[in-house]
Amino acid sequence: MNEIVWPVKTRELHNHHMDSTIWNAIEFRADDIVIATYGKSGTTWTQQIIAQLLFADADERVVSEMSPWVDLRVPPRDVKLPALAAQAHRRFLKTHLPVDALRYAPAAKYIYVARDGRDVVWSLYNHHANANALWYAALNDTPGRVGPPIAPPGDDIGAYFRHWLQHDGAPFWSFWENVASWWAIRHLPNLMLLHFEDLKRDLPGSMRKIAAFLDVPIDEARFATQLEHCSFGWMKLHAANAAPAGGLFWEGGGETFIHKGTNGRWRDVLTAEDCAAYEATALQKLGADCAAWLQHGSLARVL
Repeated sequence: MNEIVWPVKTRELHNHHMDSTIWNAIEFRADDIVIATYGKSGTTWTQQIIAQLLFADADERVVSEMSPWVDLRVPPRDVKLPALAAQAHRRFLKTHLPVDALRYAPAAKYIYVARDGRDVVWSLYNHHANANALWYAALNDTPGRVGPPIAPPGDDIGAYFRHWLQHDGAPFWSFWENVASWWAIRHLPNLMLLHFEDLKRDLPGSMRKIAAFLDVPIDEARFATQLEHCSFGWMKLHAANAAPAGGLFWEGGGETFIHKGTNGRWRDVLTAEDCAAYEATALQKLGADCAAWLQHGSLARVL
């Protein structure tokens, strides 16, 4: 039997959003859960699912506070680290880092959620276009920013997508290295890969798989209610508890952050050439199996 080779952190990642160095100071617990995504791939949805599975009183809790984005620059680490250390419940932490920019703990459980990049950009554009002055001030003006500030997007979502594709995730961070880094370690026993499309196809089955992976028993008496409370409609109505900072940083608040949860909105905007360029880049950067999974979900189809 081959010995497991665990990932090793090899670099730091800094930008207007991120400071990966905070992971160097995290004291892991044996039951920690880490939710990883590129962003706008089902992160908040997965946090909601895990909160519902872990806590009978989840509806009374603020999920975004219980499950913070660890590598976000704000609040600063001298605020965030004590808050994380003080959490008495089973922690479920959020990251948008690639594997080689965080510390990977063999004892923790990791869930990586992916989504077709075109759907990511449509959700990302809503996130970016509706950001308010507080969002820009927090990211651009607080101490510690490395690199250029982030500016408001234009009005053309098609142009926004092409810029994102041509500049590998700009003005945010690399999409391809994020997906590829987690796909490369899919064999590890403490990592579960999820896909946004599979969550949509079969939420009950997906929640049961997540519960089994996390060693959390399903409360059958509550399961129907848990499913309802993991729907986008319910989350949008209760967005103050699900959206980061209750939606403070977006025009329209949390209901803007919890947007549509739908895929394929790009089909009426992107040209055949746009889609061909995206698919060719996915194949080049990820390989055939990962590119197929990223586009369609259903991991079993490509493994």
